[in-house]
Amino acid sequence: MQIRHCSSIIKKARDKLGTLGDGQVSLHKDDATGIATVTLQHQQRKNALSGSMMVQLADIVEDLSSWETGKGVILQAEGDSFCSGGDLTTVKAISNPQDGLLMSTFMHDTLTRFYNLPFITTCLVHGKALGGGAELTTATDFRVFTNTGEVSFVQGRMGVVTGWGGGTRLVKLVGPTIALDLLTTCSKLNGIKASQIGLANHVVGAEKRFDDTKAWLMERVSHAPEVLHAMKRIVIAARDSTLNESLLNERLNFSPLWGGPANLRALGGNIKHK
Repeated sequence: MQIRHCSSIIKKARDKLGTLGDGQVSLHKDDATGIATVTLQHQQRKNALSGSMMVQLADIVEDLSSWETGKGVILQAEGDSFCSGGDLTTVKAISNPQDGLLMSTFMHDTLTRFYNLPFITTCLVHGKALGGGAELTTATDFRVFTNTGEVSFVQGRMGVVTGWGGGTRLVKLVGPTIALDLLTTCSKLNGIKASQIGLANHVVGAEKRFDDTKAWLMERVSHAPEVLHAMKRIVIAARDSTLNESLLNERLNFSPLWGGPANLRALGGNIKHK
């Protein structure tokens, strides 16, 4: 009953959000490298997410979930702003608790599925990521900042709290004490400050930011897709499960690869100590 109820909420939210606002979210999948690029395209609103963009993002996550040869994903935005949160036109159209719950439930579902994709995911933070935009940066495995990249959880100034799951994910990333400090102070984090607390993993120059981020990601997706997918499943289970559940999951993901094609090629090439 609970699953059906949740599905009905998601459908209701999709129907409502899909009619709200402009902007696009695009997907490009490079089968040669196994790297997909998801791009927010709403520059006139500093890449704020409209309701229709939220639905597009959900559809992109669904598309990616069935990409068997995929290895990595880069989440980025056009122009000089990453994302300023929810688009004002959309926010005004749903500014009541009932619709707020619909939007929050929909974005929780979308970003949790993104968070759990079996690929190595990276957010390229160029320009400001404010409010909901800051929450988006927590939905990937890694974060690469440019010299203008800046994350700020400004929800408190708006009289609300995180609504897209970013508060929960932020605690997972930096721990409860630092997370609470960031939420209550609305601090601005550039790449250096974010690196100091473990939120940023790498910093690149703005001019060649995409190419440099892709090169950085490529170093982490050199293994066979099935190996990468298993690694990611192990990390997800360890992150979200009890110790015993995580260890069981690790055994179940390890055993099919032991003696599998990639393992046998490695053994035959004696590459472990190269």
